[in-house]
Amino acid sequence: MKILEVKNLRKTYGKGENAVHAVDDVSFSVEEGEFVAIVGASGSGKSTLLHLLGGVDRPTSGKVLIDGRDIYKMSDDALAIFRRRQVGIIYQFYNLIPILNVRENITLPCDLDGKAVNEKRLKELIGILGLEHRVSHLPNQLSGGQQQRVSIGRAMINDPAIILADEPTGNLDSKAGDEIITLLKLSNQKYHQTIIVITHDLEIAKQADRVITFEDGRIARDEKL
Repeated sequence: MKILEVKNLRKTYGKGENAVHAVDDVSFSVEEGEFVAIVGASGSGKSTLLHLLGGVDRPTSGKVLIDGRDIYKMSDDALAIFRRRQVGIIYQFYNLIPILNVRENITLPCDLDGKAVNEKRLKELIGILGLEHRVSHLPNQLSGGQQQRVSIGRAMINDPAIILADEPTGNLDSKAGDEIITLLKLSNQKYHQTIIVITHDLEIAKQADRVITFEDGRIARDEKL
């Protein structure tokens, strides 16, 4: 089953001779449960693509369908709700709320949605993330790797249709980075979670099921591993 469909997606900045085509007529699909790595040089457009896939930015033209729904036909308010429920985003710099502890940061999407926390899922996630003894800690009391684990938990708590990770190991040392990729692979295998990772690290890309190489706003290669 296709969980993500991208059709003739474009994002252009500027006009005329000054126009920059950050994403240039891109089409592809992702099956439910796939682990996909998108690689490319800095400035290739891969982060812009990720923001378009996640509903963070609107395209110049084209479509993005998640779980069969055309997300850019939604109003801004409806898209914000859909994104909170169906798209988990993991950023390079964690984006945790400094005054909230580990539990509160992980459950923030539930609180924003006004729904009860699935305590069984929360306990299981905290165990998988190795944060059992950190649930009451604030972000500034955690290592970089632990903070990124919290952001993974926050992305997964609502059991989203898809998780998007933008250079999730880029701010970590190699040991912590390896642990984060191991956790993402575990969530892919244990929960059949669909994951798309933006990375410049080819060693990380090799652990995915599929690698899409992005160059100058276009797909240069799309390879199954």
